[in-house]
Amino acid sequence: MVVIYIVQETQRAVLLKFGEIVRPDIEPGLHVKIPFINSVKKFDARILTVDVRPESFLTVEKKGVEVDWYAKWKIADVSKFYTATNGEERRAHVLLSQRINTGLRNQFGERTLHEVISGERDELMTELTKLINGIALTEFGIEVVDVRVKQIDLPPTVSGAVYSRMQTERQREAAEHRSQGRELAEGIRADADRKRIIIEAEAYREAERLRGEGDAVAAAVYARAYNKDPEFYSFTRSLKAYQESFNNKGDILLIDPDNDFFRYLNDSRGK
Repeated sequence: MVVIYIVQETQRAVLLKFGEIVRPDIEPGLHVKIPFINSVKKFDARILTVDVRPESFLTVEKKGVEVDWYAKWKIADVSKFYTATNGEERRAHVLLSQRINTGLRNQFGERTLHEVISGERDELMTELTKLINGIALTEFGIEVVDVRVKQIDLPPTVSGAVYSRMQTERQREAAEHRSQGRELAEGIRADADRKRIIIEAEAYREAERLRGEGDAVAAAVYARAYNKDPEFYSFTRSLKAYQESFNNKGDILLIDPDNDFFRYLNDSRGK
């Protein structure tokens, strides 16, 4: 007489004969066993999680930190897992937690507070995962997929000093950035002033050149006009002088009536 049993895809199993393992890793599917002689132990083959309460560790400076971590694991050797834990997942969690806590204590004890908080956390986790995986495979038949720190809390006596140090470092960096910014701004202003002076000098030089050319052209026009009809040119200049001189009703001129200035007023021919 035999009994049929099923091993699911998400399970690993061992077959026992009077408590002794006779088949260490049964594949998923239908199988048979002999009642009262054989027994089957099934385990979850999926990736499982160990998540424990935060633990206290000391850094190399003897400063305490509260570390909250978790680990991902799965069964790699069913026979060894059953032998080491009696097939109890809770027992596996306890054994893994002890090994990981020891590993974290050693890793934190070799590093400074700054390194474990920010500088070398990824490196620490990689080394710890590799170390714990080797131990767990050998002792428990468990493959440790990953170990991660969720949170690192500082005790009140330590956090104040750490935050003060971080604030001082940030202030120093800010002062350096401001100093560099002022230096850069001075350089930009000096360069802008130099370019402004050059542009103004070039513009003044060009304006003087154009003004000189304009005066020369105007003088040439005046000369040609004067040469064509000197008398008419003299007449128009006198009219313009009269207009400018008597533009305001309050203007007074004390000039001899026989002065040459009034020659076109006394005689339209200017004689």
